[in-house]
Amino acid sequence: MCIRRLQHGVSLIEVVLFIVVVSVALVVVLKAFDIANQGSADPVLRRQSLAIAQSLLDEISFKPFGDAATDDIAQGGFAGPYTNANRQFFDDVDDYNGFSMNGIRSLDNTAVTGLSNYQVSIAVVAAAFGSVPASAGYRIAVTVTDPSGRQLALEGYRANF
Repeated sequence: MCIRRLQHGVSLIEVVLFIVVVSVALVVVLKAFDIANQGSADPVLRRQSLAIAQSLLDEISFKPFGDAATDDIAQGGFAGPYTNANRQFFDDVDDYNGFSMNGIRSLDNTAVTGLSNYQVSIAVVAAAFGSVPASAGYRIAVTVTDPSGRQLALEGYRANF
């Protein structure tokens, strides 16, 4: 009569195979966490850039249409120089053409805390859109560069109405 022994435990091959499978799974999970962690700051920078661009686009859009002919001090207009120190005196949309900031500042030229590493450049050009001819419309482009060097561009249109 043959007596069979019951096996208990696992073989060396099974242990090695288990370690390999768990190691591969762990590497995949850690890589996913690493990718998620690398991109976690990007939404904050992007949202801040969008808020800056929207704020400046609103500021510019609410100014009168104006044109270079009305930038005459004798006529009550502001004729420059167009710097951050006198931004509060910009009296029409085209005054912002070519304007730029290194570090975000409020309208009264006060530095905004936490935004010193952002840069902004603005372009205002005559543009036709819809039924508005180029002589009566502006395309306003606000480009914000965040501290990581990524740019966000926001554009709007302003008609002479």
